[in-house]
Amino acid sequence: MNRFFVDDLAGDRISLPAAVAHQVRRVLRLRDGDPVVLLDGAGRQARCRLDGDEAVVEERGAAGGEPRHRLEICQALIKGDRLEQVIQHGTEIGVAAFRLLVSERCIVRELSPRRVERLRAIAREAAEQSERGLVPAVHDPVPLAAVLTPSSVLLYERHTGARLSQLEPPASVIIGPEGGFTEAEVGEARWLGVTLAGMGPRILRSESVALAAASVILARSGDFA
Repeated sequence: MNRFFVDDLAGDRISLPAAVAHQVRRVLRLRDGDPVVLLDGAGRQARCRLDGDEAVVEERGAAGGEPRHRLEICQALIKGDRLEQVIQHGTEIGVAAFRLLVSERCIVRELSPRRVERLRAIAREAAEQSERGLVPAVHDPVPLAAVLTPSSVLLYERHTGARLSQLEPPASVIIGPEGGFTEAEVGEARWLGVTLAGMGPRILRSESVALAAASVILARSGDFA
């Protein structure tokens, strides 16, 4: 059954937003009477039947598909469409939110509002496809210092101590850009009480780290695989 996120589930008849109406009628070629599921992105859903540009509510309930462990990925800005891969695949795995950050070795230093909205649209589409009950938030980029908290784990490719798989599932994971974090950044994180961890002897691309880390953490918490 096709699933779409809308702003509001109030009332017995829900007007479809223009983008959803276009997807329903022009792309999927659905007809009046066809069933759809509408979600508000906050954990509620409504099973409906199409009627023109509206959906007639037949049943309401709680949306499923959400991990118990709320994992936030703090991802440094990276080049090209790689950031889109992080958002898409992380959403499919079960990441609860994405915080974008700028560190010393970031080649990309800022994102336009249009680019951020594109990333949010990717999160929404991936949440629909993977039958999530919530759409992960994609926050505007901030400096690295803004995400360095004692409840987070910073992944450092040269770290020879604990591996991520050996830790209790953290609230957030901090991932660097193509060139990784500098020694000064790692030192600041350690001074602020951030846990450092490695991912093993192989060096992953920045866009691959988020997917690997989320898989490890959500598997440890019983929410994946």
